[in-house]
Amino acid sequence: MHRAYLSLGSNVGDRAEHLAAGVALVVASDAHRVSQVYETEPVGGVAQDDFWNLVVELTTDAGPRELLDRCRAAEAARGRVRELRWGPRTLDVDVLLVGELTSDDPEVVVPHPRLYERAFVLAPLRELAPQLVSDDQLDAGVGRVVALGTLETLR
Repeated sequence: MHRAYLSLGSNVGDRAEHLAAGVALVVASDAHRVSQVYETEPVGGVAQDDFWNLVVELTTDAGPRELLDRCRAAEAARGRVRELRWGPRTLDVDVLLVGELTSDDPEVVVPHPRLYERAFVLAPLRELAPQLVSDDQLDAGVGRVVALGTLETLR
């Protein structure tokens, strides 16, 4: 069994509904916990609306490739269109960590190569796994992050 972490974000349409559906699709039957939802500014230079982001912690036998397949299936189910890198999206799901496993597969690099650069990942990850994100790492993360509440209270 692995403790895996996935990041989910949405900034198009009903963000709470996209995130809730995304969580349901990626967890499958795995035991899981979900962070609060955070409103975050977009990263990457494309003008767009703010995101709602969260992190899901899974206890799973799935490896990086299977988790990536779940992520892509969830994105497709929510109508994700890949037209512009770092552009607006109904649902974006990334594999962050999968226990002690690593992957250098260009399709699913684990640990995620920008994990410790982005506040929108670091804040919810620290909420679930404080041992994985130090104060200095959190402070160095790029982007404004504001806690909004739980997914249940936002729906």
